[in-house]
Amino acid sequence: MRRARDPKRWSSVQRRDGRPAGPGAERGPLGARAPTTRIGLVLADEHPIVLDGLERLFGAEPDVRVLARCATSGETLTAVRAHRPHVLILDPRLPGPHSLTILYQLQREHADTSVVLFAASLSDDEAIEALRLGVRGMVLKEQAPARLVRCVRKVHAGGQWIEKNAIAHALQTLLRREAGAREAATALTPRELEMVRMVAHGHGNETIAHRLAITLGTVKVHLHHVYRKLKLGGRVELVLYAREKQLL
Repeated sequence: MRRARDPKRWSSVQRRDGRPAGPGAERGPLGARAPTTRIGLVLADEHPIVLDGLERLFGAEPDVRVLARCATSGETLTAVRAHRPHVLILDPRLPGPHSLTILYQLQREHADTSVVLFAASLSDDEAIEALRLGVRGMVLKEQAPARLVRCVRKVHAGGQWIEKNAIAHALQTLLRREAGAREAATALTPRELEMVRMVAHGHGNETIAHRLAITLGTVKVHLHHVYRKLKLGGRVELVLYAREKQLL
């Protein structure tokens, strides 16, 4: 974790006000947190200027306390384990392992920290996966700072705050994928659908045969059935079909 300018106010095992982390907040497996009257935050962003701005923003809120600020994925996970904040504000593009791995880890450790993604942009896949992993809030950095403050309060109260600009296109993509998968599933067997996805990802017949532990001839027979069922002229049309139906 990045140390603040005043070392007396920051440490990996102390809260911002200098008191020990206390019962339920020491290092180790994540779990229940000791009661508090203020919303505890951990801030995670690789840019110091963003962290400074967030610290000033929430420092002006009497019901919020910044417990730690982090610049990498590793620092963030360490801070959450040490402080057990109510809310983690997370840039999904932190240096180190992909930041979404933090969400996997928090889920495995049954953390009661709510996560708000704070990003310049989110790809469709990032937004969809974040929702599946239990993210409670998504705010784009282009939004007014007050919206992030309101998001934190709503998430802390048990609600959800998802900016339409961050998720609208992702939800459309998800719906197209599900519709395409349903359409393909009605025409193809599970094995044929699996082959379609492998072809769409650029795998050749020999690779498909090796991965599925079947003969090259069996792969060709399956693909012939796929072309016939979907009324496609060959491999190129199959790839275009898979992309159109969002089967990748």
